[in-house]
Amino acid sequence: MAAGDPEIRRFTYVPSEPGPDFFDRWLRRYEDGWRNGSSAGFAIRDVGDGAAIGFAAFVHLDLARSEGEIGYMVDPVARGRGAATRAVRLLTDWGLAGLRLERIELRIDARNEASSRVAERAGYRLDGVLRSLSFKEGRRTDTAVWSRLRTD
Repeated sequence: MAAGDPEIRRFTYVPSEPGPDFFDRWLRRYEDGWRNGSSAGFAIRDVGDGAAIGFAAFVHLDLARSEGEIGYMVDPVARGRGAATRAVRLLTDWGLAGLRLERIELRIDARNEASSRVAERAGYRLDGVLRSLSFKEGRRTDTAVWSRLRTD
């Protein structure tokens, strides 16, 4: 899913050409995050057959500051069916109610219109655009910061 999809390569930090151990290291990061409370990752599964169709996570959690950042990706064949929006809503609900977070962010490449629609549907507000913030493989891009607050 991740390495072969041009949208995931374009809009995420997944390398365009991941090395042979990339996915093992990536999964280990979330296993370590569960242990130390810094992240929490989940498979997005098809409601029909249970097949994995994506990934959603608190890519960053700071429980001491009561804040987190959510990231997600969905397989191209599963896009347009609301899976990303549902995953973001579920993580948001868990973050606000279960983890007692005060602020949750989505950081989205400013050119990624589909993810911006997910943010809107999940009740996030656009805080602004940080120019030239993201750096991947020698290129810089603007990052839109969306947020949900406990008080929203």
